[in-house]
Amino acid sequence: MSAEELIEEPVRRRLSWSNRLINGFCSQLAFGQLFLRYPDGGATLHRGRFPGASGTMEIREPLKMASRLLTRGEVGFGESFVEGYWSTPDLAALLEVLYDNLEHLGAGPRGMRWSRLWDRLTHRLRDNHRLNSRRNIAHHYDLGNDFYGCWLDASMTYSSAVFKDFENDSLKTAQERKYHRLLDALGAQPGEHILEIGCGWGGFAELAARRGLRVTGVTLSREQLVYARERLATAGLADRAEFRLQDYRDIQGQFDHAVSIEMMEAVGEAFWPVYYQTLRSLVRPGGRIALQVITINEDDFPIYRRQPDFVQLYIFPGGMLPTPERLQAEAASAGLLIRETAWFGLDYAETLRRWRRAFHAAEQEVVRLGYDARFRRMWDYYLAYCETGFKTGCIDLAQTLLEVPRQA
Repeated sequence: MSAEELIEEPVRRRLSWSNRLINGFCSQLAFGQLFLRYPDGGATLHRGRFPGASGTMEIREPLKMASRLLTRGEVGFGESFVEGYWSTPDLAALLEVLYDNLEHLGAGPRGMRWSRLWDRLTHRLRDNHRLNSRRNIAHHYDLGNDFYGCWLDASMTYSSAVFKDFENDSLKTAQERKYHRLLDALGAQPGEHILEIGCGWGGFAELAARRGLRVTGVTLSREQLVYARERLATAGLADRAEFRLQDYRDIQGQFDHAVSIEMMEAVGEAFWPVYYQTLRSLVRPGGRIALQVITINEDDFPIYRRQPDFVQLYIFPGGMLPTPERLQAEAASAGLLIRETAWFGLDYAETLRRWRRAFHAAEQEVVRLGYDARFRRMWDYYLAYCETGFKTGCIDLAQTLLEVPRQA
């Protein structure tokens, strides 16, 4: 039976309280449609007044899912997927329906007050002081180089690519284009010394070294440190790159330019001023700083700031996205000149789509590494959640070029 042949809301058959709660959450749809199937064989179709995406949800444990929605709200929706209480043939499409209807589903369950307070406390206790920063980075990046190697492209780059042609560019090509774009923006010349805060697995450093630059990269991930050092040694470029296990607040010296790719998000709001002041103090007058930063809409920031989301609680502890306005304000407060900003949100959506596809293709390798079904669903939800955020414009990606003023 097709979705169109089903009885639409209001449902004429008797529903359990759990099914009624789930249906109530979905009943305010304004855009697209959402098709729900229940374990007893029943189904309902919710249609919005306007065209939009179409999603399907197979509810396996209605009572448990309803309990999560009631007590944990939006975070509970993601948690219920992780626990296997529901599934879907197309997670990104389903989440797109929900993203498109965020304002209209706002009257749905927000979670109980004690639950929201607990999440705020959890997030607060992960504040990025020096000790917590190491723990927070290890939580995510020290899952293992073999794990990330299963689904990242050959450049081992875990940040958005910049595409010229979504259809024909390989991910590796698009990642290298991103690195070249950042270097070109700096105007870096052979022999100059670049600082990279948050060096990842060394992809940027290798390309910069091949262009005749010297690079000092810092990370708090031991796994990344080992990989990056071996990578540059294998490439015969070890004399042009130094990698340190070091907090950005402890760096000393002066550099010609600096790059920091998707690092501000991991700094934490309380330390944004320190991050920018550190960048300014480490780059010579007239030197440039290239940042790549994920941003969140200004209108969404107050709630996001007050109530941590799924990604902050489960994937990036201590993380916080700035708004575009805050990005500029922090740079200006540090006395940095803003030279240009470009936006690449759809490029990140495509990057995430390809990562998620590769993650699914590598499922058996991930299993062999010891990661269970619950972990795999958590990462599947995270990747789809972020992809949909960029696709719908709830979050965006900025490349910002800053300059340290020349001394008078």
